[in-house]
Parts: sequence; C-alpha cells; structure tokens
Amino acid sequence: MPMFNTEVFQGLACHRLSLPCGDTVLVALQGAHVLSWVSQGTERLFLSPDNLWDGQSAIRGGVPVCFPQFNQRGPLPKHGFARNVMWSLADSSSKDTQAHFDFVLASNAHTQAIWPQQFVAQLRVQLAPGQMTLSLSVHNTDVEPLAFTGALHTYLAVDDIDLTDLTGLHGQAEWDAVSDVHGVADETLYFDGEFDRVYAGAAGPLQVQDGSGVVCVEQSPSWGQSVVWNPGSEKCATLKDMPCDGFARMLCVEAAQVFEPIHVPAAGQWLGWQRLTVS
Repeated sequence: MPMFNTEVFQGLACHRLSLPCGDTVLVALQGAHVLSWVSQGTERLFLSPDNLWDGQSAIRGGVPVCFPQFNQRGPLPKHGFARNVMWSLADSSSKDTQAHFDFVLASNAHTQAIWPQQFVAQLRVQLAPGQMTLSLSVHNTDVEPLAFTGALHTYLAVDDIDLTDLTGLHGQAEWDAVSDVHGVADETLYFDGEFDRVYAGAAGPLQVQDGSGVVCVEQSPSWGQSVVWNPGSEKCATLKDMPCDGFARMLCVEAAQVFEPIHVPAAGQWLGWQRLTVS
C-alpha cells in the first residue's frame, strides 16, 4: 500500500508519498511546493542546491505554484505570493497503486494585504507508477469576480541541456520573450543559450528527450499557454539561487496562463492540471 510520511527537508516541513513500486513525491508546506519526484529510480525534477531555505524566499526548482500572477506581468510580487506562503495539508488518500495529497491555501490577513480577493486554492498531487499529476483549483469565495494568471512552473531534470530536445508544439503560436519576436513553433525545439518562449497550449502531449529517457508532459485545455524556459549559461551566472552550471541540468516546461487572465465568477471554481509521465 502507498505510504504517507512527514519529514523535515532543509528545515522545511514536508510530506512524502511513497508507492510500493518505489516512486515517491516530496511536497513542502511552503507553497505546496513539489521538491522531488522519483520515478523508476530516477529523480525527475531539478532542485537548485543554492536555495536559501529560509521558509519565505521562493524555492528554485521542483514545481513552484505561480498564483495569482505570472512573472512580473502585474502589480503583485513576481509570480504572485502562493509559492512564498504556508499551505496546509487537507487530505491524503490511496487506492490500489495510486495515491494523492491535497494542499490548501485560503485567503487570510496576509494574502489580503497583498491582494484583497477572497479565495481558496487547492493543489492535488497525485502519484501513480511512472506518473505524477498536479491539479490546481481556484474557488472564488468572494462576492466579486476573481481574475488571475499563473503557472505550474515545472523544472524537469535533464542529463545535459545540449542533448535535450522537445517535441509536440509544432505549428503552435510562439512568442520569443528574449527577442520579442512572434512566430510558430518548429517541429523540434533545441536549447543553445537563453530560451524563454510562450506557446499556445498544445492539444497533445509534449515529449522531453534528454539523451537517456523521455518524459511526456500534458496539460488541461483550461491553461491557455505552455512556457518553455532555460536561462542559458550567461543568465544563469546572474541568478544567486542557482549554481553556474545549473542551466545544463534543467528545462522548465510549464502549464501557464500568461497573456489574458482567467476569470472566475463569484462562488465559481476553476481547475487546471499538468501531468508528467515517464515514457
């Protein structure tokens, strides 16, 4: 049977879920942040060794929950506040070889000082052999409409970015944020230097091939875009929470809402998910 445990990692309170097959996931209460996903004996997420681990600063790597703002596209702190605050474990459940955690963040005095909206956000972390699904739901508990942008900012671990490619976005609308050029995606994406592009969300799975294996990435249509990011060597050297060679071992493939906000009516609810599968 799946096992649930509590533990402390780098000083942070965490919850671990382990399956009989050996797959595990580790989630910190700060940000409901997935820090580790081990599948088929291999760590599938990149986590920077240079994080501050002070319980308040954003954690570089794993899967940050960016809410209620994507990046700096608005007046709130970069990528919102959800990744910096404490969530609570609301539920854990298992059936056969699958299991999940539910983490909840409800609006409170701290969040309302930053963003006056009343809400309840939930992140379900579901684990099955060879697969992890992250489902973010946003319930508007206010009498006013709610609008937000955000992302599941997934850092995939790769053996070597020079040997990594991504397929599945061919023909999708593309915005290159580095050069501010709009176009359409090539059949295969390669990574040489800083790469920061936003794509119209693809209907089918994306495949990340890193020389030794393939991870398939899917997302719900409720996310409008997919973001693919690697800082490259020059920008990576300027990031205080990344080792200089960290760029070579990661690729972000994000389920995101970047350009237009998602609108949730009073008492309404929104759900968006991302699924990672080891091929």
